[in-house]
Parts: sequence; C-alpha cells; structure tokens
Amino acid sequence: MEQSKRPSERFDWSLALLLLLFSLVSCVAIYSAQTTGQYDNNYFLRQIFWYVVGCVIIAVVMFFDSEQYRRLSWILYGLGILLLIAVVVAPESIAPERNGAKSWFVLPGLGNIQPSEFVKTFLILALSNLIATHHEQFILKTWKTDFYLLIKLSFTAALPLGLILLQPDLGTALVILSILTGMILVSGIAWKIIIPLYGSLAALGGFALYLVIWAPAVLEKLHFKTYQFNRIYSWLDPNNHQSGSGYHLYKSLRAIGSGLLTGKGFGERKVYIPESHTDFIFSVIGEEYGFIGGSIVISLYFLLIFHLIKTALDTNEPFNTYICVGIISMITFHVFQNVGMTIQVLPITGIPLPFISYGGSSLMGNMLAMGLVFGIHYHHKTYMFSSQSYQPYKKGKVIRKTSRS
Repeated sequence: MEQSKRPSERFDWSLALLLLLFSLVSCVAIYSAQTTGQYDNNYFLRQIFWYVVGCVIIAVVMFFDSEQYRRLSWILYGLGILLLIAVVVAPESIAPERNGAKSWFVLPGLGNIQPSEFVKTFLILALSNLIATHHEQFILKTWKTDFYLLIKLSFTAALPLGLILLQPDLGTALVILSILTGMILVSGIAWKIIIPLYGSLAALGGFALYLVIWAPAVLEKLHFKTYQFNRIYSWLDPNNHQSGSGYHLYKSLRAIGSGLLTGKGFGERKVYIPESHTDFIFSVIGEEYGFIGGSIVISLYFLLIFHLIKTALDTNEPFNTYICVGIISMITFHVFQNVGMTIQVLPITGIPLPFISYGGSSLMGNMLAMGLVFGIHYHHKTYMFSSQSYQPYKKGKVIRKTSRS
C-alpha cells in the first residue's frame, strides 16, 4: 500500500535551501566583481533574472515523473544534437565566433545562449535510459553484454562530444567525458573491463603531457603547433607567462593569496582580474573572504553532492539513480576543475563555477538538472510493509550464462 504525502512534504526543502544559499553567494560575489574594470552591463541584476528563470524551469520540470523523463530522453538528446549542429553551421550573424570558439547563439533580448550547457543534462537522461533499458533486457550479465553496454554508452556520448570539440570547446568536452566516466562506473560493467580501459587512457594522457613538456618536437611532427601548448606551460610556470597566457592565473594566485585567512572584506579587492564575474569568481571570493570564505563555499558543494547521493540511494527507480549519478559527476568535475584552475592545481579551461559564476546558459542548464532532482524527490513513493524498493516487473531477454567467464 502506497503512503501518500502532501505536496509540501514531497517538496525537497533541503535542496531549495542550498540553492538559495548559492544564489546569495553568487549575487554578492558578482556585485563585488563588477565594481572593478569596465563593465557595460549590470551582471548582478542579470544574475537575479537568470535565477528567476531557473526557478521557473525547476517548477516545470519537477512535475514530470521518471516515466515521462524516459519517454522524452531520446527526443531531448536528438534536440540537443540538432542544436549543436546548428551552432556550428549557423552564420556569424546568429552564432558569432568569440575567443576562437563558436559556441553561442545570439538571441535578441536574451543575449547569448550556449546549447552545450543544456546538452549535458540531455545526455545524462539518454545515458540513464540506455543503462536502465539494458539491464531490463539482459538480466544475467556476461562479458559480451558488458562490452555491448560500454559500446552503446561510448557511441551515445561520442556524438555530442565530437560536435562540441568542433566548436571548439575543450572545457565542456571534458565535462561530457566526466559524465560518461561517472555513469560507466555505476553501470554494472565488470571492473575487469573498466580498470584496464581507464588505466590505459590515464597512461596515454600522462604520456601526452610528458611529450608536451619534455618533447614538444615530437608532437610538432604530428602537426600540433607550439602555441597550442602554451596553456600547459603557463599553468606550470605562470610567473614567466604573466604577460600572456598565464596572466589570469598569475592574477588569481595573487588575489587568493592576498586574502589570507579572513580576507580583505566586501568590496576591498585590490587585484584586478578581467571578467572575474565568470570563470574566476572564486578568486573574488578568495580575496575578499579569505580561506574561511572559500572553505564555506566548497562546503556548500559538499553538502549539495551529499544530498544528491542521498537522493540517488533513496529513490526506488534505477533510472532515477543513474540521473543523480550523472548530475553528481557533472557538478563535481565543474567544481574541482574551476576551483583547481584558480589555485594552479589544474590548467585553465573555460568552465564556470556552478550556481555562482555569471552566465545565463550555465545557470539554466544547472537548474534544469536540479529540476530533475526535485522531480525525483517529489514523485518518490514509499510503500507500507516493505523494506525494499518497489519496482514493477518488466519483461526482458534473459541471458542463460551466469558468469562472465
């Protein structure tokens, strides 16, 4: 027997409180960031507007249940692919090239819209549906079914990944890879397949980094250009590249370092970082509020990820669990990469800090993902006299082998 709850009891108040705290941190940091430099727009008010739009997105998305998500998942995935193709082939008047990348549509009255920010969530839905459907079809697992699932996941992610690299947008491409990696880890594929696969990829990446640092001539023979390695060189030695590719990192390190333990206080910034309201918003927080302020912000992300993990464990539907895992992978990588690049732990990529950096597309994409989580919590069902999750029986193709040997 299903236990019914009032709508107010089904609403995820904890997640709403976390998003409220993120909105306050974002607006305060952006307001301070725009007081320095030449800004033509009031990004503080614009961020409030985008948060309002994001709340509307959440309100709409949360009322769809998991079955409706599944029916729409491939439709949304296809829509995302069409948008990525359109932004690549669209004329400059609609999709202008900026900073060497063609990633945005320019919409009158709305500004810039970046389709890849929404494609990340669409991809999570498609991969979740794919994994859930695979396990419904193949109840008993073999090496063959595991490889089949791995190939399906890889090809599904490869299409948006390739289109994003054509823009080119390395940062978002890395986010797509992080989503794919996280979902493969929980997909049920045997670790005897996963460990050699990712071990080989890690070794290949390490070898490529070695060539960039110690043997760039080898890569130049493969038609790579020396200037393409400058981001790595400036990451490793920003002091000697502070007038060029290492300028933002050098300034970020000075800003965060000068904040010390408690920071300089609101509006007391001394280190100028261009466009600090976007990718380098954490540098603003570090300078004004010091180690304590930065730690509080990171703690909010820990609480958010903990809440998403709890939601993933509490849900009755495997499909919902995979959605939560994809969102966790996406947000975790965003935070680790963005904070890491401001303190020289990782190279600089154009990845914003979720819910805090200014950006309408980024915020709406993240709020879309949060809408899915709100929906999972809102439509969660509990049943009396049952200690296990209720899952309706679905017919599937049974593989008669009982082991992967």
